[in-house]
Parts: sequence; structure tokens; C-alpha cells
Amino acid sequence: MDNGDLIDTLNGLIENCKDGEYGFRASAEHLRNPATRTRFAQAADRCAQAASQLAAEVTRLGGTAEDDGSVSGAMHRGWVAVRGTLSTQTELAILEEAERGEDKALERYRHALKQPLAEPVRTLVQTQYEDAKRNHEEVRRLRDNARSMPA
Repeated sequence: MDNGDLIDTLNGLIENCKDGEYGFRASAEHLRNPATRTRFAQAADRCAQAASQLAAEVTRLGGTAEDDGSVSGAMHRGWVAVRGTLSTQTELAILEEAERGEDKALERYRHALKQPLAEPVRTLVQTQYEDAKRNHEEVRRLRDNARSMPA
């Protein structure tokens, strides 16, 4: 993989992280459960840190790091705000949308890991993928708990 392709792959992951950061923050604003809000705020912080780490790699490789989320991420963030409001701000609706966002994040990391990444980039991407899986599992657990609660 040449430097240009590697930089493009990392910039795609930066977009992914920024989308996650914005999505978790927007969701946290609409969640009523304080513990879930805190978990989402912490997940947003982890996404921001991951974007920062990837940006440092892009810079090290001589590229310019992506500084905003993707168009689909902007639509996702807007949807979280609208759906949270229109659905009487149910925890379940917000958690379901957060899980959908995490599904996309995992997909992007899996795609990146299929590329011939050199060290230390592969280790960084693999570590972040594992973090994204933990985020996904936590969101799924929270969603499952919300589904089991009486309406």
C-alpha cells in the first residue's frame, strides 16, 4: 500500500471517529438516564482521542488529516436529534440508532484491517477496532436493557 492509499484509509477512519464522537455527544444530550449519558460522553471522548491518534499518524506520513466527519455521519447526527425529539426522546430509539452507528464503525475498521497496513499503523488500527467492538457491545447491552423495560 502506498503512502497516499494509507493516508486515505486513515482519513476514512478519522471521519469514522469524528462521526462516532458527534453521534455519542448528540445522543447523550437526549438520553434521560444519567449513567447512560455519562457512558456516551466517555465514548465520545474515546472517539475524539482515536481521531487524534490517527491524525498524528497521517501527519507523520506527510499527509493532511481529515478535520470533519463524513456526509453520512452528518445525516446520522441529524437523524439522532430528530428521531430523539420526534419519538418522545425514548432511550430505546436513541440506543438503536447508536448501535446502527457502531455497526458502521466496525465495518469501516474491518475494511481498513483488510488492507496491507505496515506497523505501527496496523497495531493502532487493530487496537482502535477492539475499542470500537467494546463500544458496540456496550451500546447493544444498553439497548437490550432498554428493550426489556416496560414501555
